[in-house]
Amino acid sequence: MCKDTNKKPYYITTAIAYASGKPHIGNTYEAVLADAIARYKRAEGYDVFFQTGTDEHGQKIEEKAEAAGITPKEFVDKAAGEIKKIWDLMNTSYDKFIRTTDKDHEEQVQKIFKKLYEQGDIYKGYYEGLYCTPCESFFTESQLVNGKCPDCGREVKPAKEEAYFFRMSKYADRLIRHINENPDFIQPVSRKNEMMNNFLLPGLQDLCVSRTTFKWGIPVTFDPRHVTYVWLDALTNYITGIGYDCGGDGSEQFKKFWPADLHLIGKDIIRFHTIYWPIFLMALNVPLPKQVFGHPWLLQGDGKMSKSKGNVLYADTLVDFFGVDAVRYFVLHEMPFDNDGVISWELMVERMNSDLANILGNLVNRTISMSNKYFEGIVSDGNTADAIDGDLKAAVLEEVKKVQEKMEKLRVADAITSIFNIFRRSNKYIDETAPWTLAKDEASKDRLATVLYNLTEAITIGASLLDSFMPDTSKKILDQLCTAKRELSQMNEFGLYPSGNKVTDKPEILFARMDIKEVMEKVEAMNAASADSAAGAAAEAGESDGIDIEAKAEIEYDDFARLQFQVGEIIACEAVAKSKKLLCSQVRIGSQVKQIVSGIKAHYSPEEMVGKKVMVVVNLKPAKLAGVMSEGMLLCAEDAEGNLSLMVPEKPMPAGAEIC
Repeated sequence: MCKDTNKKPYYITTAIAYASGKPHIGNTYEAVLADAIARYKRAEGYDVFFQTGTDEHGQKIEEKAEAAGITPKEFVDKAAGEIKKIWDLMNTSYDKFIRTTDKDHEEQVQKIFKKLYEQGDIYKGYYEGLYCTPCESFFTESQLVNGKCPDCGREVKPAKEEAYFFRMSKYADRLIRHINENPDFIQPVSRKNEMMNNFLLPGLQDLCVSRTTFKWGIPVTFDPRHVTYVWLDALTNYITGIGYDCGGDGSEQFKKFWPADLHLIGKDIIRFHTIYWPIFLMALNVPLPKQVFGHPWLLQGDGKMSKSKGNVLYADTLVDFFGVDAVRYFVLHEMPFDNDGVISWELMVERMNSDLANILGNLVNRTISMSNKYFEGIVSDGNTADAIDGDLKAAVLEEVKKVQEKMEKLRVADAITSIFNIFRRSNKYIDETAPWTLAKDEASKDRLATVLYNLTEAITIGASLLDSFMPDTSKKILDQLCTAKRELSQMNEFGLYPSGNKVTDKPEILFARMDIKEVMEKVEAMNAASADSAAGAAAEAGESDGIDIEAKAEIEYDDFARLQFQVGEIIACEAVAKSKKLLCSQVRIGSQVKQIVSGIKAHYSPEEMVGKKVMVVVNLKPAKLAGVMSEGMLLCAEDAEGNLSLMVPEKPMPAGAEIC
């Protein structure tokens, strides 16, 4: 059913999350970002439809399900449930959660495939190239980056199979014209330049749109040995989810909300959404979305968050420590418009204490407490005037304008900064007016009333703006002020808080300060418990608690002292050509980078190595292994079965730290 027909429609989507496992906080950021935009658009008066969901087909899921001993459908049911649970935990106000295993979606994908085949846009052939399983993408040698997948940096493997292809070049010139004529179509501009210069202008190759080497996909109706390639399946969710009907008229909802106003996606999949997707739509004679925004990554330390790198933080874990709105604030505030953001426990505690507990929480608590102390909670305008009041009012209204300007450009972090500038200016106003001093003089009672009224009004405006970003906190503040959320249309005027209104007599602590030492102790205990759990699982599986090895001859301390051990950080890794055992790692040690070859290929993939902090023998004489120079040794532990485990520091240590 369609929504309010009197409002202007606004359709926003996230990329659908791949249902291969639990989403980390970097994945979750996108859902929270989309939610903030959707909430703000609703506040502007739009009839918003916000769609998110899960991408559930493909070889990777088929392999994971087989390893787990369950069917692919059972696997994705569990994964999709986990993803939806996280989205709900983070208070995202989506209107539809689509799954690509939904029957209506699968039926439309089959109709779309057949239509494109019948009109000559899809043809049958053979594909021989380099295939990345995690990305489910084929690449040519020239498209690789350092011999790896250009999208995820993992290994690619030669593959050949019968496949159907889409004639991309047929629509390339038309897409180039569209991008040039619509400068806001791809944002930020840096993403647009990348797509034009790296892909479109050099010339597009035809795209593989079916597979035969696995079965977990939507079958091609007229050739059931083939299943639909992931991108033709996944991307079409944006139209199938709102009632697109291939060959038919489509639902009223589709007619109302398409074309989408905004596809919000990670920068790593910008190519699929700004090249493949528009071309698919052109072939279907469907209008293109108005804008595709490729947001940056949320990094843990200096690298992209990845389970294979072991640097993953999950939303529910962070919520247990900080609460939902604190996590929402952090991920939204710390992400620049077109540069990557960084998340860490230390930074979150810092923001919790400085921004949330001090700037916001303390302001609200002090203001309400002073109203109760001096006026029994009654907030009345004393009708006095001072230049300081004018400065406060002008500053608040100026920040309101900035919020609106920034949100129009999707600069969400900047918009939140402007909201907190209102709270910062209000704290300064308290220092300037010194209410506690005014309270000592009965003749200053009206002036004191004006000061507290102005503070309450400024907080009301800031809290109302905060609703799109921290909805629970916004409501808590407004409830304590005993007033309703201010509409955006009323934000151009200062002084609408009802004079004579009474605030709550027991202000709630919005955010409690945290001790970083205590937090890190809890984090370490949590990590230790996780390790113990893994060890327990290993013990239940029958693994021995310990093994004995043959003792070597004793050495003198001087022999040991000649060895230099340091912590190294693996910044790149690749398999050694013509070797079944060796990996070649680039290891940062202090200001130097050493190349180290290790016989651990059977135990670690190159992508698993990147980002790890490891223990290194750094003064080993360089030697060639399989023709590749090695300048050190990575330390590993080995069990009775020959399984290897890299030795890693128990606590965070900088690259270059001495091991002694």
